[in-house]
Amino acid sequence: MTISDSIQVKTSKAKKMMLWFGLISITMTFAGLTSAFIVSSSRPDWLDSFVLPVWFTISTVSIALSSLFFQLAKYKLDQYVRVSLPENINIYIQRNNVNVFLGLTIIMALIFVVAQFLGFEDIISQGYYFTGPESSITTSYVYVLVFVHLAHLFAGIIVLTVVTTKFNRQKYEKNKLGFEMALVFWHFLGALWIYLFFFIKYFS
Repeated sequence: MTISDSIQVKTSKAKKMMLWFGLISITMTFAGLTSAFIVSSSRPDWLDSFVLPVWFTISTVSIALSSLFFQLAKYKLDQYVRVSLPENINIYIQRNNVNVFLGLTIIMALIFVVAQFLGFEDIISQGYYFTGPESSITTSYVYVLVFVHLAHLFAGIIVLTVVTTKFNRQKYEKNKLGFEMALVFWHFLGALWIYLFFFIKYFS
């Protein structure tokens, strides 16, 4: 192993460690929020009849599909990198396939965001606001959980955009670490939302 290879391995390990520290930090944040949600659910002013709007179900399906498409993009990327002959037409087909699945991932992510805000519109139409006399402790917690997750998801969409740009600049032909880390982060965001969705449905 050359010195440059050794530096690259150490850099990769450091980046992966930073990613996992970040994911653990986010997990602890939501663990605290959901614990507070459970404790507050015993309050007398808790809304036992609150039902999540169907838009949140749609957003759950869309983010699950986005994770599937991102994983397929990774599979196609692996195939693309294995194509060694530049004149081989397969290299163009595989490159297009990666772009198609990355594009579908971004589209599903945007559908997720739109569905989330439409879900908030439904909650507001029921007369529940985030704060003020027309708010409730139940819906206020829902707002917080969803908005905090959305903040991280916006970061994820930026990461998706960067990954797509770098792929088209052929940055992942020798080192796919950035792509792989983005994939892990996106899967985490998807799994986190699915957890929050069923958590809110069960405890609200």
